[in-house]
Amino acid sequence: MITFPGTLDDADAARAVRYAGAEAVALWHGDHDLRGVAAVVVPGGFSYGDYLRAGAIASLAPIMSEVVAAAGRGMPVLGICNGFQILCEAGLLPGALVRNKGLHFVCRDQRLRVESTATAWTSALRNSQEIVVPLKSGEGRFVADAATLEELEGEGRVVFRYVGVNPNGAAADIAGVSSVDGRVVGLMPHPEHAVDPLTGPAREGLAVFESVLRVAV
Repeated sequence: MITFPGTLDDADAARAVRYAGAEAVALWHGDHDLRGVAAVVVPGGFSYGDYLRAGAIASLAPIMSEVVAAAGRGMPVLGICNGFQILCEAGLLPGALVRNKGLHFVCRDQRLRVESTATAWTSALRNSQEIVVPLKSGEGRFVADAATLEELEGEGRVVFRYVGVNPNGAAADIAGVSSVDGRVVGLMPHPEHAVDPLTGPAREGLAVFESVLRVAV
């Protein structure tokens, strides 16, 4: 779990990983070593206060050089909210995340449809399955040029799509995308907040974390 100045959700993401039966390892933005981890989660928050573009400064942190190199070797990487923004800025995922349509911060439980289970992070889910995941962001609108959107759709790299009202104006209702090899995934809603160890429909978010354990092992 990588922490940047302004990261808010690293503790929640670490808790979710522990519920999934894995060991959560704390990584700092200034580190030059991934400490032998089997997968990386880039949590949500406001890295460096989003003073430039959201995620732009964090993408240049020393730890991200290690993440980019590890992703190139096939390590699973998950970016959540600000983490999704960072992965796009680092070139690990296509497109960009910009201000929500209407310029309002959105905080709500959001229904998502699973569009692809052919990734390291969604193999425990079912195609067309709907899950409820909390969404909280002011710059969550996924955008890309027409050629990139066509490529994502044609290659099955749209991983999650918003169901019902599009909360932020994202292109084609896209809530999450993957790399070509499916090892890197970014999504705007927060599955780590959907993990309830006791009850509730949002507990299905735990499967996102459970699935990577089989890949890593």
